Amino acid sequence: MKYKKWTLKEKLEILSASEEIGTVETCRKYSVSTGTFYSWKKKFEHKGEAGLKVTYDTKSKELKEAEEENRVLRKLLSDREIELEVQRELLKKSLGRQIQEKFSKCHLQEA
Repeated sequence: MKYKKWTLKEKLEILSASEEIGTVETCRKYSVSTGTFYSWKKKFEHKGEAGLKVTYDTKSKELKEAEEENRVLRKLLSDREIELEVQRELLKKSLGRQIQEKFSKCHLQEA
């Protein structure tokens, strides 16, 4: 069975219809499982309309955006770390040559 996303308005309509024609008939009419219906009813009784609002769409979208931004930032950071490592190696080689040249000059002058 295909998953359907119910809007707040649809959920409220289904809950109000259940008071008129009964839970079982309402669930059949709207093709809603009784488990889903009772879950909505419980949320509505405890939190009112706020309990029925669809929040997973915005959270999942925000989460995906944050994860993508995190991925991009990690990539930039790893690229920068590679650049720094290459610069360190080049600096070691460059300084190593300079030290060797100075040592050779000093050593040759003493001889």
